Amino acid sequence: MLKSYKTEINPSPEQIQKINQTIGTCRYLYNLYLSQNKEVYEKEKKFVSGMDFSKWLNHVYLLENPGKSWIKEVSSKSVKQSIMNAEKAFKRFFKHQSGFPRFKKKNKSDVKMYFVKTDVKTRIQCERHRIKIPTLGWVRLKEKGYLPVTKSGKMIKSGSVSCKAGRYYISVLVEEKEQEKPQLNDFGLGIDLGVKEFAVISNGNVKKNINKTERIKKLEKKLKREQRCLSRKYEDYKKRSKKKGEATRQNIQKQVLKVQKLHQRMDNMRTDYINQCVNEIVKTKPSYITIEDLNIEGMMKNRHLSKAVASQKFYEFRTKLKNKCEENSIELRIVDRFYPSSKRCHGCGRIKKDLKLSDRIYQCECGYEAGRDYNASLNLRDAKTYKTA
Repeated sequence: MLKSYKTEINPSPEQIQKINQTIGTCRYLYNLYLSQNKEVYEKEKKFVSGMDFSKWLNHVYLLENPGKSWIKEVSSKSVKQSIMNAEKAFKRFFKHQSGFPRFKKKNKSDVKMYFVKTDVKTRIQCERHRIKIPTLGWVRLKEKGYLPVTKSGKMIKSGSVSCKAGRYYISVLVEEKEQEKPQLNDFGLGIDLGVKEFAVISNGNVKKNINKTERIKKLEKKLKREQRCLSRKYEDYKKRSKKKGEATRQNIQKQVLKVQKLHQRMDNMRTDYINQCVNEIVKTKPSYITIEDLNIEGMMKNRHLSKAVASQKFYEFRTKLKNKCEENSIELRIVDRFYPSSKRCHGCGRIKKDLKLSDRIYQCECGYEAGRDYNASLNLRDAKTYKTA
């Protein structure tokens, strides 16, 4: 059984320089692979695999460009993984699973430093407060005791180091023994996701919308101020002379970091809230959980709701709920997006076709009356047509 862990690290200045150098090299090679593939396809109408590109890089490109010798100064495993990631992006495009691969931008794209255990005998060592990474050495952990210690018998197979808003994180893949599955109860749950309330559950629990709390609203106001400040700095940079341009550019980078940190802080708060909701739902140990297959792409096209929908992070909630259900052997049922969960009366089964979005209380001719979202959660729980995730 493989399980992933992610936590923040506290590298030294020398280690930070090495991480940034490796990430920059991986980004350069990712973009080089994309551009090379586009040129070859336009001329010869064929696709260059990651293995062929790696051979061309070592035997042709580096020999013709001796100034690019810095590519060899970083970990070969990271370089190889970045090329394989680009090849995977192309294959997904050919299978019509995603769009055409995009070029990675500096400080804007998620590029990681990949590492793996070198051989069978050598392990990636991990202690309570530090971890030994190939090419970096011992790196201190900010969260002590979270990663599994090597002496416990759990083996770290691979991992990656990433940078976001000036902070560095490590993600490792650990091989563990399968745990005993908990005993489940003989009831199911239906979950109706929404914008007014994050989730309404059929057992009566309601998960409020964290984006309406005072903490998030204060951070959003602060973010607006910092973004306006950043915009003014950009406008001022265009007007200044070349002599004063270097100092202004440094101030812009400082302001960009402030904006990135605010974005990351709000993102962490939303992610933590999702983790809490998923854990509370799974701890009730239902035999199955039913959710609706929401059309997020269509909802994002509504300019009045797009920001609210994006901040709710419905896809992340579904992904984490799916993983937790698999760990605990809980059946996750996905109901079709056209299933009338909100319009169907849970009492008599009649469908109310003229139900408006503003109608928050569901009232039926049979006398049944309940909250709109709670009625939808009950219908999802009792749905007969579904597919398992």
